[in-house]
Amino acid sequence: MKKLLLVLFLTMILSVCVAAASAVGLYHWAASDLPGFRKLTDYRPPLVTTVYARDGSVLGDFYVEKRFLATLADMPKYLPMAFLAAEDASFYQHEGVDPLAIFRASLKNLQAGAVRQGGSTITQQLIKRLLLSSEKSLKRKLKEAVLAYRLEKYLTKDEILTIYLNQIYLGAKSYGVEAAARTYFGVHAKDLTLAESAVLAGLPQAPTRYNPLRDLEAARARQKYVLERMLEHGWITKQDHDKAVVEPLVLRSMPDPSWGVGAYYLEEVRRQLIERFGENTVYTAGLRVYTGVDLKHQAAAEAAMRRGLVESSKRRGYLGPIKPLDPKDFTEFLENEAVDLGALKPGDWVKALVTEATPKGLSLRFSSATGVIDPKTMAWARNLSPKRIGEEQVKAGLRRQAKAGDVIWASVVARPGTDPKAPAKVWQMALEQEPDVEGGLVSLDPKTGELLALVGGYSFEKSQFNRAVQSLRQPGSSFKPIVYSAAMDNGLTPSSVIMDGPFEFYDPATKITWKPENYEHGFKGPMILRTALALSRNTVTIRVAQAIGIDKVVQRAKDLGITSNIPPYLSISLGAAEVTLINLCQAYTAFARDGSYVKPRAVLSVKSAWGEEIYTSKPEAVSAITPQNAFIMASLLKEVVRAGTATRANVFKRPLAGKTGTTNDEQDAWFIGFTPYLLTGVHIGFDQVGPMGKGETGAHAALPIWLYYRQVVENDYQAEDFPMPQDVVMASVDPVTGLPSSGAGSLTLPFKKDTQPTVYSVVGSETGTAEEPEFDHAPAASGADLLKQIY
Repeated sequence: MKKLLLVLFLTMILSVCVAAASAVGLYHWAASDLPGFRKLTDYRPPLVTTVYARDGSVLGDFYVEKRFLATLADMPKYLPMAFLAAEDASFYQHEGVDPLAIFRASLKNLQAGAVRQGGSTITQQLIKRLLLSSEKSLKRKLKEAVLAYRLEKYLTKDEILTIYLNQIYLGAKSYGVEAAARTYFGVHAKDLTLAESAVLAGLPQAPTRYNPLRDLEAARARQKYVLERMLEHGWITKQDHDKAVVEPLVLRSMPDPSWGVGAYYLEEVRRQLIERFGENTVYTAGLRVYTGVDLKHQAAAEAAMRRGLVESSKRRGYLGPIKPLDPKDFTEFLENEAVDLGALKPGDWVKALVTEATPKGLSLRFSSATGVIDPKTMAWARNLSPKRIGEEQVKAGLRRQAKAGDVIWASVVARPGTDPKAPAKVWQMALEQEPDVEGGLVSLDPKTGELLALVGGYSFEKSQFNRAVQSLRQPGSSFKPIVYSAAMDNGLTPSSVIMDGPFEFYDPATKITWKPENYEHGFKGPMILRTALALSRNTVTIRVAQAIGIDKVVQRAKDLGITSNIPPYLSISLGAAEVTLINLCQAYTAFARDGSYVKPRAVLSVKSAWGEEIYTSKPEAVSAITPQNAFIMASLLKEVVRAGTATRANVFKRPLAGKTGTTNDEQDAWFIGFTPYLLTGVHIGFDQVGPMGKGETGAHAALPIWLYYRQVVENDYQAEDFPMPQDVVMASVDPVTGLPSSGAGSLTLPFKKDTQPTVYSVVGSETGTAEEPEFDHAPAASGADLLKQIY
């Protein structure tokens, strides 16, 4: 008997040893190639970078995975509880692995004859998602358990739960509870109800199957399971449970403003961020980016640009329909292009199908509606012609320009029933067309450089090329203030008399003599510099540049921050050198302030996902010209608005300075107008440089866009004049001779102290010739195309 007991005892000891050895061996087998897990202690998941406007609203997001960081403090207390009820009720009791849960799951799976339930804890799920593959094997499960146990020794329960709730995939491209709350219910996680929280907590098991946007009934069934589990554990009351079960689920997604209003601005911010931080950081680090964009300014600027480009396009005539359709495709088109008729208002555009074209106009269909276009509204839709044509010609032309089956753009003039003379159910429409011309707009605060609005074209969806910051174009006469600024420091004053007369220019490269012209091809004789700039006289500007030396003009452009190549030719005084709109606007800020130019700033500051300040931009002013020079130039450019080429901008009846610019054959049109509080520049032109048509000048094509924008925002500012610095005196002069005058019609102009006029003199003669100054480093002259600039 004793011998038998001894044998049994030894057998037991051996079994225990074998079991222990097996367990140790199994542990080492599973742990032999475990990945490191300590990076979880510095949790940095891919997060959404959010870009904010100046009022705190969201301009847009950049991301790889749609995930927003949220702490437990950012969530209602029942949200984490719902996830624990659904996934790991004993989370705060176990040490990473729950043997009882595994045992219960095994029994249920045996009873069902299939895998119906898992026993993984939240810690194990986190390990699986972040460190291991989804491979189904014993070794992977053992690794998962070992790592889960180790992780719980390094992180607190709350830290593990926070990581889980931010990491978990919850369907519909949403990672974490904050993104899911925005996607399914249009709220932040902190605003979720108990019923909504239970829906989200039911998603981890099968995000696609229980997605409420796809199958609300399945999501409801899973929600009830979660609520029952919460009730069983005593985490909610019966009253809370019953109320949540019957609460209606209102499904809506939080609007994503990305690439809507401010798309060109957002893209410029993206480009600058990548340049500074790198693409990976921008798309995964969850940066909080604060910009200078004012959404009121931005929306007004975009509307102004679209309106101005459409008007310019219409002045060149009708470009034709979007496309013709075969009758068999009519129904499909009307279904695919359906619009919400109840939301349409006057001014809105729709794609419409022409059903009939007669001298009485066009009959249309769009969605389930019918409409008509009166021929009286189509006077612009003519064959290319610089002159207006009669109504009969318009009627005859309709049959050539639009026919049944054409798809066209049409805008709403009046909804049915608003015009008693029109058929009751017929929409009154107008023919429209998307423009063939493009443009850019820059608007900034010249005191701080904050970029308030940026528009790079008609439609970001059609073209992402930003013409405000990327396009190099000849500025024409909008370059002239740089010439005159240099002249103010080199012996000339606002009352210096300059000859506006024929001027021959010898090109030493081609051995040809050129004759620059004014826009009207005429000459006005001697005139004071103030008048020459206001009227944008080309031959005067050429003489000014020749008198002071073209090298001084080039240097002044560089002093004002112009970064493009400025060759030392007289032709550049008329705007022959190419610049970007934003760079020219930067140069003009020196005239709007104290003589220092300020660099435009889109990105004001950047914070990390945890709120740490990692970048701040401050106003960067660069000394360029004297305060006296800046004030004199601002005063002269006020005259351009008051009595020169930009009188259209005089509608505000407040101090305003500006300069128009047009290149030869109306290939580019510019206007830059400014006050001490706001500077705005506009450029329009074809992407493939070519003539826009007679009359498409800075004053008639660019300035209206400037006005459409400024009329929306101007009254948000108090009127403010440019402050006069020391050592500037105001003197009255005769507008013709430039001599001191106190008589009727005299002009009061600013002068640097001790430079006010006393003697009449004429710079230049009635006719003159000049040779291009020779520079060893200069490229060949460009000839007449660069000299025949207009205002």
